[in-house]
Amino acid sequence: MQAATIAEVSTRTQRRIRKVAVLGAGVMGSQIALHFAGAGFPVLLLDIAPTTLTPEEEAKGLTLDHPEVRNRIVRELFQRALKLSPSPSFSSAVPERVELGNFTDDFRRIEEADWILEAVVEDLQIKRQVYAEVEKYRRPGTLVTSNTSGIPMRFLVEGRSADFRRHFAGTHFFNPPRYLPLLEIIPGPDTDPEVIEFLMHFGQLHLGKETVLCKDTPAFIANRVGVYAIMHLLHALPRYGLTVEEVDQLTGPLIGHPKSATFRTADVVGLDTLAKVARGLYENCPQDEARETFKLPDYLNKMLDKGLLGEKAGKGFYQKLHVNGTSVIQSLDLATLEYKEQKKVRSPLLEQLKAEEKLSRRLKLIVQSDEPYAELLKENMAALFAYVSHRIPEIADEIYAIDAAVRAGFGWQLGPFEKWDAIGLEAGLAAMAKYGLRPAAWVEEMQQAGYTRFYEVRQGRKYAYSPQRKTYVEVPGQDWYIILDTLREERVIWQNSGASLFDLGDGILGVEFHTKMNTIGGEVLEAIQRALDIAERHYDGLVIGNQGENFSAGANLAMIFLLAAEQEWDELDFAVQLFQRTVMRLRYSSVPVVVATHGLTLGGGCEMALHADGVQAAAETYIGLVEVGAGVIPAGGGSKEMAVRIAERYVEGDVELNYFRDILTMIATARVATSAFEAVAMGLLRPYQTRITLNRQKVLRDAKSYARFLAEQGYVPPQPKRQVRVLGRTALGGVEASLYQMQQAGYITEYDRHITRKLAYVLAGGDLTGVQYVSEEYLLDLEREAFLSLCGERRTLERIQHLLKTGKPLRN
Repeated sequence: MQAATIAEVSTRTQRRIRKVAVLGAGVMGSQIALHFAGAGFPVLLLDIAPTTLTPEEEAKGLTLDHPEVRNRIVRELFQRALKLSPSPSFSSAVPERVELGNFTDDFRRIEEADWILEAVVEDLQIKRQVYAEVEKYRRPGTLVTSNTSGIPMRFLVEGRSADFRRHFAGTHFFNPPRYLPLLEIIPGPDTDPEVIEFLMHFGQLHLGKETVLCKDTPAFIANRVGVYAIMHLLHALPRYGLTVEEVDQLTGPLIGHPKSATFRTADVVGLDTLAKVARGLYENCPQDEARETFKLPDYLNKMLDKGLLGEKAGKGFYQKLHVNGTSVIQSLDLATLEYKEQKKVRSPLLEQLKAEEKLSRRLKLIVQSDEPYAELLKENMAALFAYVSHRIPEIADEIYAIDAAVRAGFGWQLGPFEKWDAIGLEAGLAAMAKYGLRPAAWVEEMQQAGYTRFYEVRQGRKYAYSPQRKTYVEVPGQDWYIILDTLREERVIWQNSGASLFDLGDGILGVEFHTKMNTIGGEVLEAIQRALDIAERHYDGLVIGNQGENFSAGANLAMIFLLAAEQEWDELDFAVQLFQRTVMRLRYSSVPVVVATHGLTLGGGCEMALHADGVQAAAETYIGLVEVGAGVIPAGGGSKEMAVRIAERYVEGDVELNYFRDILTMIATARVATSAFEAVAMGLLRPYQTRITLNRQKVLRDAKSYARFLAEQGYVPPQPKRQVRVLGRTALGGVEASLYQMQQAGYITEYDRHITRKLAYVLAGGDLTGVQYVSEEYLLDLEREAFLSLCGERRTLERIQHLLKTGKPLRN
């Protein structure tokens, strides 16, 4: 092959983003600015300058020209965003990367930006006015994108220059941008293909997004499908006579949707916002066969008239009241529009669904049931399946684009076609026939051609049926990720009931947990021990990770409760020792071990990460040593490891003692980091051992690369620590006074205080006369003894039992 000339190479310039300008600091603009800043990019955030003074400004004698006044609007909007819960910011350092300004004084500064993102009010004329100003100051070649949720691109770029049009596209983020991974990319009529390719790649790599290429159709993909599913449910509901809370019980995690389900989601989004999208779809989709579904039901119109708009109004489908110091949530009776006490939702079907861990089996149980609850869900699924089949090729050419958009934009575990596969093609068609629905012709052609699934896996690769090509095509982007489900048939080399070992390729072995909530019990520890045996003989490194909702909720509390309640102390001691030996073996293995964390990484899951050579953490890692909530202390090496880290802080002065108090307080209050970045700041993850991935789908692939890197650097395992500096009574002396103050301030209960004394004893190395040096084994013995003694106390058993029953800690 002929080598490229210098002239040819020089034309392939790499686009770099050094600074981003976000125009509009409203709910979305400020959060998008914070997301870019969280990814490491400096951001200029602009909004309008005030035209009138507030009474407070007048009292101070300020004028409209005063700097404090000029940026008041953008400052207040930004501060409002920072107060949102959950936080839109990965850490307290992120807002420092956002510089505030106003359109009047600072618009010229957009010339500094490589990407100008417009997020002003959803009004075509206002957006066009903004673009006219952008044309005056942007450098040629600078990206300009809009966060519009539905205005056609052709209308937005009307009258703009050729360079502007070539570098313009829609970039539709979903709210909240930090937590919902969808980024819809919508080309304009003249957008350069290189721009679209760049945005798709940049969104995945730098912003951690699931980027989906959309056609310029009303509401694009996710809102078109997701809002249809909601509106169908709202119309169907009165026929079944079910309550708001019954529907939310049915349409949440049990069917693979978020906990906010249907009506809580509508309250959070705002009923006015939902109504606006639905009305827009009704007006702009005259050829849609299900157009009437987008008309608002009567009760929703009445709610809007009464101002029942959801959380923003304090009332929607739910309202929260404070009665005698207690929060009470009431639900709306849709017939009377009066609020009432929520009723308990009980049915044999619900019990069956709760007992079944696998989503595909839960969906099949619904299809097989004749309960009224099941009938509503079956009708909604049938309507959804029919609807998405008719949207090909209108909103997308391939089914995987629709599934990806709905999953990422609405937080569903399975997209519509993936759900259809879960219950079976024939079952989906039968449900449609029952409710008088028909799929698009291509589905019937697919069935007649002998195809029975929308997706299949071949040789570790995922394929999707293509209606246009009438055969399977490979789902793009798989080289970016490791998808364990596609490797399950060919790459599993060992498994038991709690875990599987995968050959991840390139000399790296993987351990996947698949217990409930990925809790760590004997079967998982057995798998890790087996993985270490195999890796040390046949592999170059080991990755511990999974693709469940959470990395791990911690140790198997049910087993601990059973052994403690039956006073099987030798068995319990053996179980704790096994956990300790396993994490210590991870620490001193002859091959590098990387733990890939995401979601909840609590208790024993955190202790795994503490002992790894490296941690590849998803940005959305919520990690902490939370054992005090269960009435015990960390005893899987966690207390020992934090004592070691306290010792590492030793310098002349009080730094070490201050850090001892910080660690003690963190564990005593069961503090959990709200991101991987915060976990590093808290000392749970070491900065030099931690790599953070914004795109959760890439975490396993990045962890594998990290393990490969450590192996290729000539990995030498560390040696066990026999000289750990501990503080003894030097630290313990001030503990009691601190605990008293924490209890008086309401941070801890009396029993928390009792537990924390035991924790302090371990972190200090015991009741030693002063600073001494001890081994890790000595500290492991201390933490295990404290753990066992607490398991013998009634209030600890009460805490564990309450946690198992309710999923919430008891502070007795």
